[in-house]
Amino acid sequence: MAFLEHPTAVVESDEIGDGTKIWHFVHVRERARIGKDCNIGKSVYIDTEVEIGDNVKIQNFVSVYKGVTIEDDVFIGPSVTFTNDLYPRAFRWDEQKVVLTTVKKGASIGAGSTVICGIVIGEYAMVGAGSVVTTDVPGFGLVYGNPARLKGFVCYCGERLSEIITEDGEKIVYKCGCGKEVGTTRV
Repeated sequence: MAFLEHPTAVVESDEIGDGTKIWHFVHVRERARIGKDCNIGKSVYIDTEVEIGDNVKIQNFVSVYKGVTIEDDVFIGPSVTFTNDLYPRAFRWDEQKVVLTTVKKGASIGAGSTVICGIVIGEYAMVGAGSVVTTDVPGFGLVYGNPARLKGFVCYCGERLSEIITEDGEKIVYKCGCGKEVGTTRV
């Protein structure tokens, strides 16, 4: 099985997984790696050396710049932008200034969000639409706002989890209504 490439797409990489769909006006630069069964929406830009895992859905108008790694099963909403330079200047670009960013397995990033480089968005975390993410997001963390702040935790299914506070002040996240066990999370 091969991947689907819309006739208007520009795909310069030969590292595209089976079953991946690359739609209208997408630009995938050389040495980018895209896993199998991904869906890359209209007008997405994927820079050189970006790494994208399997079963990733990237919605329309997303920009993924060099230095970004997106693991398996990630959802990236429309018009999300990743950065890769903490001190950008047009007159002094240097490849050595690229700062790495990682989006862990199962995470979701809402429409119109900006992800500042140098952070990790944890497994199954959820970033609310329009957020500006400036710090690491813990696994299963729910963040939103400008700047994005931790507002709670979510399940594998994406539903917000209830929390109880123990006598020693630790937050413990318990089982979701969907029946999945998330485990204990301490803040």
